[in-house]
Amino acid sequence: MAIITTAGLTRRFGPITALDGLTLELPSAGVIGLVGPNGSGKSTLIRTLLGLIRPTEGTATVLGSPITNPAEYAARVGVLIESPAFVAGLSARANLASLARLRRLPLARVDAVLSQVGLTGRDREPVKRFSLGMKQRLGIAAALLSDPELLILDEPTNGLDPAGIVEIRELLRELGRNGRTVIVSSHQLSEIEAVCDHLVVIRFGKLIFAGPMAEMLKRTREHINIAPEQAGDMDRLAAALTADGWAVTAVDDLLRVTASISRSADLNRAAMAAGITLRRLELAQDNLEEIFLEMTGRVDGELADGRAGATGKVAA
Repeated sequence: MAIITTAGLTRRFGPITALDGLTLELPSAGVIGLVGPNGSGKSTLIRTLLGLIRPTEGTATVLGSPITNPAEYAARVGVLIESPAFVAGLSARANLASLARLRRLPLARVDAVLSQVGLTGRDREPVKRFSLGMKQRLGIAAALLSDPELLILDEPTNGLDPAGIVEIRELLRELGRNGRTVIVSSHQLSEIEAVCDHLVVIRFGKLIFAGPMAEMLKRTREHINIAPEQAGDMDRLAAALTADGWAVTAVDDLLRVTASISRSADLNRAAMAAGITLRRLELAQDNLEEIFLEMTGRVDGELADGRAGATGKVAA
């Protein structure tokens, strides 16, 4: 059963089209990544699904109910959007207990969610002493209070140190394994790749991919990273290899050549024929970030060109 469906979902803000005929179906259970360049409509999509913004056109359902009546599913959805807000002078436990009382939830849930997010033992400290990462974990705890079927998290690892990121990654995996559906919107593509079962990519309000993460990763390609001994030879090396028929892309301080490792000796000989000695030659594989950049644009100039091509359709 699909936990979320959209059909032709469109949202315009004056001349700006933030969502452009979005049609997708998201499976229940597991962790779903929602990614796209800045300004692609991710936040607009989340707010529309939550009933905070009305669509201009199209329809959508959440947990089987239409978004025209969010009261039907609101209690079954937990949400953390942007930075969580708490009463700084109160403890983590007191903040969560207040939220539980307001929402008429059993106070036993407070202990359960504190344990889930790893704040047991720090729960009686005032929130004003918490680091940004601890506040983020407390925000996830608040979103889990109602024991929701669907959990929507916007940048859940924001501000966390490496150990905290690993903890949240394991928490999200556990939630997905236990039958809950977790939607994660994040710019940290390495984390999305590590934790998500399903992926949605949008660009300027348009859907460009929706499917299992494994299907997306099938698009990865082998390539060989090389660099000349002398940095000043970089352009000459790129020109020589291109003229010789190699597919070459400049990435930071190296050249990326689309080829399998079996051709590394040929590549080395081609560099030598151009009178250039290599200081680096290594096999590499695309990751999610590389595929994402290929699909959406690598630099601001490419993104700007894409926006100009989508006349009047710059996502918000």
